[in-house]
Amino acid sequence: MNLLIQGFLDNDSYFGRFMTKLGIIIVANLMFIVFSLPAFTIGAGLVALYHVMLKTLRSGGVVNPFREFWEGFRSNFKQGTIAWLILVVILGFLSVDLQICAQAGGIIASFRFGIYVIGAVVIFLYLYLLPVIAAFQDTLPHLVKHAVYFLAKKPWKFVVIAFFDIFPLILTYTDLKTLPLYAFLWVLCGFGLLAMLGSTLLLPEFAPFLDEAEEGTVVLDPGADDADMIDELHELDGL
Repeated sequence: MNLLIQGFLDNDSYFGRFMTKLGIIIVANLMFIVFSLPAFTIGAGLVALYHVMLKTLRSGGVVNPFREFWEGFRSNFKQGTIAWLILVVILGFLSVDLQICAQAGGIIASFRFGIYVIGAVVIFLYLYLLPVIAAFQDTLPHLVKHAVYFLAKKPWKFVVIAFFDIFPLILTYTDLKTLPLYAFLWVLCGFGLLAMLGSTLLLPEFAPFLDEAEEGTVVLDPGADDADMIDELHELDGL
């Protein structure tokens, strides 16, 4: 019986690997909360969160979440912050446009549907851009192109990621009775779990462009089938 319990609790057991991964998710999630207290760093924090999850999956779960989060935050701070601020500005303009449409009424009010579509496209693209920034280093315009490429390559993965990224937030703010429980879960592991889900779905799409031959570096894999994308995905580094 003791041997059975020891085997169950061993780090190499299924339970041990699960608990190790859960611990990484919780630590990275708490670091994201702390690093996002100044609101303008939320974007860089989300990218760092994805960096930890992608690194965890690629290394078999043996990572230092403190070190990896800081590395992801530091190395992607510029791109993550710029992308976040652009998102905030665009959504701010769209919200103003919605107010104008509501006040104007008539045919102008119907323009709000187009505004909703634009807002949804911007948000969905941003959700895909986060893991792309975490996995690849390039100029922001190129990273946006990469995000569009991966989004179009497997649209069903986009649907899953978008659903689980957005629906829990909607549920949190509509179910006020259990809001304290939701808040606790978000602070403890919520953002990390979503990043892990997204990373798990997207890593197989990223993998053909990543070469693990050199430890600690990421370079293009010359054998990848997507020749056109190889021309685009240059200057890779960081996972």
